[in-house]
Amino acid sequence: MKLIVGLGNPGKKYEGTRHNMGFMVIDAFSLISKIDVDKELFNGLLGRGKIFDEDVFLFKPTTYMNLSGTAVIQIVNYFKISLEDIVVIYDDMALPPGVIRLRESGSSGGQKGMQNIIDLLKSDQIKRIRIGIGEPKYDGIDHVLGKPYDEEKQLIDYAINRASNALKEILKSNFKKAMSLYNSDNHEESI
Repeated sequence: MKLIVGLGNPGKKYEGTRHNMGFMVIDAFSLISKIDVDKELFNGLLGRGKIFDEDVFLFKPTTYMNLSGTAVIQIVNYFKISLEDIVVIYDDMALPPGVIRLRESGSSGGQKGMQNIIDLLKSDQIKRIRIGIGEPKYDGIDHVLGKPYDEEKQLIDYAINRASNALKEILKSNFKKAMSLYNSDNHEESI
C-alpha cells in the first residue's frame, strides 16, 4: 500500500500558487491514474485506487502547509502505512523552475510542511519529489504564495508532468529507478 502526498494550501486563494506544487502534481496524477481525490478524510482530500496492481492512496492535506504532518500521521496510523511506502511532493525554492529532484531521505531544506511531516513521523527517511519554483527576488513568503510568471508557467507545467511520470515509474518499478531516470535530464542543468 503506497501513500502519495502532495503538499499545498487549501482554498481558491491559493490555487495555482508556487506553494501548491504538491497539490498540482496530485491533480495531474489523479487524471492519468483515474483516481478521484475527493473524499474528505483525515484532514485532507483522499483518493484510493490500484496502479500496476498496487493499492495507492493519493492525498492532499487541507491543514495548511505548516501543519501537513498532522494530516499525514492520521492516515499513516489508520492504515498502518510504513515509512518506505510514502512519497511526499512539494515546492522547493533551491531548485529552478522546471527542475524536479527525487530523494529517498534527508532534511526538509527549510520547507515547513515537509518539516512538520518529519517531526510527527519522527523520521527523515521519507521519499520525496521536490518541484523547483526558483529563488525569490524579494520576499520569500510573497514568492511562494504568488502565482508563477508567464515565463515560469511553462517550466512549472513541464515539472508537474515529469513528477507525474516519475510517480508512475515509482509504482511500476521502484524509487531508485525513478531517481535514475528523473534526477537527470531535467530542463535546467543539475544543481
